[in-house]
Amino acid sequence: MPADLSGQHRRDLPDGVLMRPLVTEDAEALAAANTANRAHLKPWEPVRPESYFTPGGQALRIAGLLRQRAEGSAFPWVFEAPDGRIAGVINLTGVARGPFLSSYLGYWVAADRINRGLAGAAVEAVCGIARDSLGLHRVEAATLIGNTASQRVLVKSGFEPIGLAPRYLHIDGAWRDCKLFQRVLHDHDPQL
Repeated sequence: MPADLSGQHRRDLPDGVLMRPLVTEDAEALAAANTANRAHLKPWEPVRPESYFTPGGQALRIAGLLRQRAEGSAFPWVFEAPDGRIAGVINLTGVARGPFLSSYLGYWVAADRINRGLAGAAVEAVCGIARDSLGLHRVEAATLIGNTASQRVLVKSGFEPIGLAPRYLHIDGAWRDCKLFQRVLHDHDPQL
């Protein structure tokens, strides 16, 4: 069931940043943001091919995400700074319906925008959308064991730790252990 991601899914975040749905035209700005934040994100991201850091590579990635959004299985947003630059992203992926009604959350914030409340405000906004517009029961997130900053954001946003997943994600060139979190959004019966 694809959701309408029109204007009601835009949110004002701290520091004059706007969270809005990803669009095709974001390819160049996303390539620039990923390039500018390459070293900052390296410890927390998979190894990326050089094409990932180009507008063409981002255009392909965006096309895939927009296809998934049309299918209702992923919902990507960007953080747009007042000067038009991308200051981060947040995504719900792996959206499952039926008795599970769940999704995975992932996000990053640009190095020059950390510690300004963007991640927490965006996580809150996306959890509200997941509950109110998408009807999801829960959202799950995974962080590397050493990513205490992201763990603090999740806990402050109502996520609870639910376990440790050994060798869960291939990050920065190796399989890494992750701490798993979930936030239960509601306990309504699913529409089967």
